[in-house]
Amino acid sequence: MTGGIETLLREYKIYIKYVILFGAAYLVKCVFEFLYNRSAGQNSQTQQVKENNDEADSPLFEDSGKTVVDESQGNYFYDKYLADTESEKNVHIPFSLPRFEPEEMKKRARDFYELVNKRRSCRFFSPDPVPRDVLEQCILAAGTSPSGAHTEPWQFVVVYNKEDRLAIREIVEDEEKVNYERRMGKNWLQDLAKIKTTFVKEYISEADCIILVFKSPFHYKNGVKHNNWYYEASVSIAVGILLCALNNVGLVTVTSTPMNCGPAIRRLLGRPDHEKLAFLLPVGYPSSSATVPDLHRKPLDKICTFV
Repeated sequence: MTGGIETLLREYKIYIKYVILFGAAYLVKCVFEFLYNRSAGQNSQTQQVKENNDEADSPLFEDSGKTVVDESQGNYFYDKYLADTESEKNVHIPFSLPRFEPEEMKKRARDFYELVNKRRSCRFFSPDPVPRDVLEQCILAAGTSPSGAHTEPWQFVVVYNKEDRLAIREIVEDEEKVNYERRMGKNWLQDLAKIKTTFVKEYISEADCIILVFKSPFHYKNGVKHNNWYYEASVSIAVGILLCALNNVGLVTVTSTPMNCGPAIRRLLGRPDHEKLAFLLPVGYPSSSATVPDLHRKPLDKICTFV
């Protein structure tokens, strides 16, 4: 019996070796999966804690987590804030707006809605030149946007130069090709099908110019670093106003947010490192053959609730 087992082991020695190797590899795989899942679970729990206690971990409140306040002595920072609000340099001035009769208000509201309802994202541009002074006024309008603590965390970079726009287009298309072929999931691509977009972005070089909107999480004043509060929301509101301003003068654009292109474009244009690319907006007149998707906007009862 023993001799038969030894003979069997000799004959199948190579196969037994492979079974042992595969078994060991599978065991290692299981260990790594266990460690990864445990780590992912801890990260998920940490993220959930952050989401549930957003203010405590938000950079908006970073100083409060590092400062121990003696309650018996009051809050030094808040007391200083109250004193600063009374400072002569923080002046408030009178403010008012014209007050219209209800019928005039309705007309103005309706007229404005009809104007902005004509706005569409357009990807087909005429090469006709866009007057610089018109763009300047539109960007000034965008600059009236509210911002956290009035930090105005935006920078609008207008690129007319054709060579720079071709270089930017190459940067964007290289990344977009990867997005469409590998990064985007099935659902994302299915939703984009009705828009008929691809990784090719002719409009970057075909439009007369592009506006690159950069956001800054902080700024420097007299060599001292200061935070820009709510900079993401502030820049987004400014871009919304810019879209309305461009539409008002008969210009079109498409709101592009090129993924992973910011650093390369920032270096190309010599922008400072703390500026992050938020939007890329080609700007111009629609071409004579321009088309847009046959889409319809939600009615009021689908986007608004009065309580």
